[in-house]
Amino acid sequence: MIRNALFVDDDREMLQALKEGLEKYRETFNVVLAEDGFDAVNKLKKNSISLVVTDLKMPNMDGFSLLAHIMETYPEIPVVIITGYSTSEMKRLAQEGGAVGYISKPFLIEDLAKHIMKTLRKESDGGTLHGVSSGMFLQLMEMEERTCTIRLVDKASKKGGVLFFREGALLDARVGSIQGIEAAYIIFSWEEVTLSIQNECPQKDNKINSDLQPIILEAMRLKDEADDNEDETIEGDEETIEQITLDENHASPIERIKSRLDIEIGERCGLEDIYQDNSMNGLVETLSALGSAFSFGAMRLGYIDRGAATDTILLPGNPSTIIAVDPKCPRDKIIQVLSDTI
Repeated sequence: MIRNALFVDDDREMLQALKEGLEKYRETFNVVLAEDGFDAVNKLKKNSISLVVTDLKMPNMDGFSLLAHIMETYPEIPVVIITGYSTSEMKRLAQEGGAVGYISKPFLIEDLAKHIMKTLRKESDGGTLHGVSSGMFLQLMEMEERTCTIRLVDKASKKGGVLFFREGALLDARVGSIQGIEAAYIIFSWEEVTLSIQNECPQKDNKINSDLQPIILEAMRLKDEADDNEDETIEGDEETIEQITLDENHASPIERIKSRLDIEIGERCGLEDIYQDNSMNGLVETLSALGSAFSFGAMRLGYIDRGAATDTILLPGNPSTIIAVDPKCPRDKIIQVLSDTI
């Protein structure tokens, strides 16, 4: 996986010289240029950056301000300071501000390149994997209680993201300028990724406050919902007619379930609604895959305690059957009746 290194300097000739001098290292990292701190902030939002090399003396937003912004917003990105006005006080302030390196001008391109490659190697000191499922792999991070920073690139969209784990807990996530649980939903919807693991986590605060499993399930639901909306937009009225026909064809199973619950349990079953929904198919498939992966067998039925006004029972199918029930319902009895019915 080729990384992006961002170089920030208000001296355009200096930037061009760096770009040309580092061309020979293009198989290891790409050079991204920014002409001041504000330009660098925009480049950080739009690109997946692995390293920043910045000058200190710049108009508008100097190197110290940029360093503080990166430490606050992108704590996993290492920063190397370069300056033509080197003093021991500047070096001390840069290091205390979080910079991993400090280089005085003039310098040799080869020395800078070695420093960059040494720093980038730490980004994947825990290994690099290609073509893996983000959801399945990241659950292993939780199970193994890993402390690490994981950088991912989605094969389909080419978007990059970052996840922060401390002792197996997901603390934060980021995709571009999107952070927190919304970014985690995006990352967990990626089906095939390349990822690199760094065996440390600079993130301190827990901005997610959730186990992985609910996040993965919600990510799959949102992805399926988005896919269905896209299909509806493309197919228009034809899709609507097809859905109506599909619902009619599955009316009998729904009625059979209602009847069985009424006979076996009666009004105490707490049935609120029962319907079929294609948008849940991906979630059911994911749960089935997890069951197979852990030798539990294929999924036959799932009960989701949502902590809301209603809970949800999932029955696999095409489309999936969704049963909304009162949380106070006799859950075990309902599950037994449904297991005998399907």
